[in-house]
Amino acid sequence: VKLGSSDSQVFEVDEDVANLSETVKNMIEELVPLPNVSGKILAKVIEYCKYHVEANKKVDDKPSKTEEVVKAWDAEFVKVDQATLFDLILAGNYLHIKGLLDLTCQTVAQMIKGKTPEEIRKTFNIKNDFTPEEEDEVRRENQWAFD
Repeated sequence: VKLGSSDSQVFEVDEDVANLSETVKNMIEELVPLPNVSGKILAKVIEYCKYHVEANKKVDDKPSKTEEVVKAWDAEFVKVDQATLFDLILAGNYLHIKGLLDLTCQTVAQMIKGKTPEEIRKTFNIKNDFTPEEEDEVRRENQWAFD
């Protein structure tokens, strides 16, 4: 635990030491509000974080789980409905959990890969708000993307 004094000195102490102060103990134990993350999503985020902390623990100077095992677990973790997946993206971004954000964004990228705009709209239930003329214009301006 890091303690900051009134004159900007920083002291790093063990949590047991800090807990001898009821004031500090209460600050450490205080609830951290996360207003942008629902309970369902926070439970998934915690599951992800716990797994990855455990997987990265060193056993004989090597992570406790192989990269292949972690990738397999990650692949199962993101087998969720779209709403949950997008909420996990938002939570990963809000909480600055790079690994979770990368994993969930990559999952969405894989869902999009190789699909036409129409297929993407159908997959993500996106309404086409272009008129046929506007859509033709976009296709002409970005012909390289359709080759």
